[in-house]
Amino acid sequence: MTGASREAQDAARERLDALVDSTGVDVSVLAGELAAVTALLDREVALRRVLTDPAQSGEAKAELVGRLLTSQVGGETVDLVSGMVRSRWSASRDLVDAVEELAEAADLIVAERDGSLDSVEDELFRFRRIVATSTELRSALTVKNRDERAVAAQTALVRQLLGGRASEITVRLVVRLVENPRGRSLDSGLDALAVLAAARRNRSIAVVTSAVPLSDAQRDRLGVALSRLYGRQVQLNLDVDPTVLGGISVRIGDDVIHGTIGDRLEEVTRRMAG
Repeated sequence: MTGASREAQDAARERLDALVDSTGVDVSVLAGELAAVTALLDREVALRRVLTDPAQSGEAKAELVGRLLTSQVGGETVDLVSGMVRSRWSASRDLVDAVEELAEAADLIVAERDGSLDSVEDELFRFRRIVATSTELRSALTVKNRDERAVAAQTALVRQLLGGRASEITVRLVVRLVENPRGRSLDSGLDALAVLAAARRNRSIAVVTSAVPLSDAQRDRLGVALSRLYGRQVQLNLDVDPTVLGGISVRIGDDVIHGTIGDRLEEVTRRMAG
């Protein structure tokens, strides 16, 4: 997102945090309701265009949200979405993306409160690795032109794979992604969830791919250097891929850097000096 949409998204995040901090709202219910609103806006193109039309007043759009949603979801969800449509959005799809992120963030807040956020983050990463290494599983979970039966089969497969091995919050997040990918690949959707989980603790995720496992000393040096570079804690998610041919690849968000371990550390040092 850029411009007005980024500002609107930031404001929505702040409203969500204020809401869950100051009220007795059931955050799990809130997450489900925001996910339902996401599906509605994704499906109803004309509606989301009306709700992001700069020619319409913010109050008129908020009133429309109230009429449409009051009998369907709780007052907290209505208030959040009403506040969002009062803001300006650069593109109508940005509103849907932002509501979806609030739904995901609400579930992660539940995990944060019950002390399972570390586990959820790790479970998302491990499931991402399983998907990346299994062509058959990836194919089963990314069938296009699906009907309701196919979607049900995919969600049942997710529950079968994760049931008893992952928290219910992780299962909910992955099931929603599979049910409504909204044009994203499964890989990118899982990556986005992991990044959002890390952000709940002001951390970044560095996906480190190496030809052989890193030693403890190499991992510690890289983690410290990256944390200093980005100004916040960086979580290293380590993967091994022999095709890297003796070097490593480090990806943090949109930053991707390839090279030997020594080269990577030198580059981090140069960036810090600059």
